[in-house]
Amino acid sequence: MTDKSRFPNPAYRDTVLAPLFEAAKTHYAGPVRDINRAHLVMLTEEGILPRSTAGQIAQALVAIDAEVDLSALTYTGEYEDYFFLVEAELKRRLGPDVAGALHTARSRNDMDHTVFKMVLRHKTDQLLDLVMTVALGLIAKAKAERDTPIVAYTHGQPAQPTTFGHYLAAATEVLIRDGVRLCEARDALDHCPMGAAAITTSGFPINRHRMAELLGFSGPMRNSYGCIASVDYVTGLYSALKLMFLHLGRVIQDLQFWSAFEVGQLYVPNSMVQISSIMPQKRNPVPIEHMRHLASMTVGRCDAVVNTMHNTPFTDMNDSEGEVQVAGYAAFDSAARVLTLFGALVPACSIRADRVAANMDAACVTVTELADTLVRTEGLSFRQAHEVAAKTARDVIGRGVPLAQGFTAFSLAFIAETGRKPALDAPGFAHAVSARNFIAQRNRFGGPAPEAMDDAFAQYEYELGECAEMIRLRFERITTAATELDASFADLLSE
Repeated sequence: MTDKSRFPNPAYRDTVLAPLFEAAKTHYAGPVRDINRAHLVMLTEEGILPRSTAGQIAQALVAIDAEVDLSALTYTGEYEDYFFLVEAELKRRLGPDVAGALHTARSRNDMDHTVFKMVLRHKTDQLLDLVMTVALGLIAKAKAERDTPIVAYTHGQPAQPTTFGHYLAAATEVLIRDGVRLCEARDALDHCPMGAAAITTSGFPINRHRMAELLGFSGPMRNSYGCIASVDYVTGLYSALKLMFLHLGRVIQDLQFWSAFEVGQLYVPNSMVQISSIMPQKRNPVPIEHMRHLASMTVGRCDAVVNTMHNTPFTDMNDSEGEVQVAGYAAFDSAARVLTLFGALVPACSIRADRVAANMDAACVTVTELADTLVRTEGLSFRQAHEVAAKTARDVIGRGVPLAQGFTAFSLAFIAETGRKPALDAPGFAHAVSARNFIAQRNRFGGPAPEAMDDAFAQYEYELGECAEMIRLRFERITTAATELDASFADLLSE
């Protein structure tokens, strides 16, 4: 019979400690190893540990890595968690006095938050790389579709002509802003908690800056209480991540709407279409649905992490640690799936010019430019021009013909409104209400005309270049730190 008076209670073991041990095996073994090595190097450099003792510990740490097959271990309750497993292995090899020296001036409190930051910065950097790739792919697609007309919708109804490139450029701008938000949230991961110990640092002359340097951080986090109590690095990161997929989900919903049979302006290629098992005529672009629900799952997972922090005490607490950290990693997984699929689907799609033309004709979407033309060329007030355009639109919609065939109705409406004939003739009228002219006239900053779009593309590429440089510098700092840590630790092995 199991002795339920001994730690750990079986229920606690099975519901909490065992899952956390499995998470440590998957996510935290590498960071814990690096922290152990960096801390040992720092203690030695500062004269807190003699080199002979440090050399023994270094040799034992290497032996543990080589001899303990972490993947094969299952949680037994013999040790509370992975940290104590490593400590027990050190004691078995070195005895308690030498083994315990490694834990001088540190605590699981500062170690835990450092580990979490190290894992999150890796996952965030990987995701930012993917965001960059998708953003560059969107720009390339937007350039290719710069002059491809589409119907733009407001309130679910056809509104005005624009281009597919203009639409994709708008989505790119949001993605870039979301990427910048994520980059800024990533900054909070660059401050190392090590040296805070339990709460108040230590009476030993530790070098917190050296620990941060060896672990690839930009520097130590200043306030030691904040190192173990503040969770804004978690809430800020997942809030930024949530917004990216909330916003991307709106674009995905448009793709779903545009590909519907009744709209049909977006063609999804066969490689992204599934056929009904019973209705052979159906082309179901279900990858769009999968993107939509994966984006929503990402948003929900981010909310779960952030909401877990609500009304928690401002101190070290389990609410911000193992369980919620692991739950949050699932948000990164689904986020990467969305971006990968989005980055493959959008460049593969095309616009159906026939359906765009038909929808433009049916909805009379260029009539705004008719009113604008009358103001510019005929000297009408906007109210007069709007009235003429409205009468013209009602006529062609009522007859079911394209706006370009509405010159007679336009002339009659113009005469009724002004008492004179228009200077605009039939060819001029047809040109004024064409989609190409509508787009070409919108050549202001941010508009869909080619010159405005080319200027926008250059700006997007500049902004992405700045982001890429920031990512490169972070990667360089981390890889340089890893090289220095390896060299400094190897020097201890020579003792």
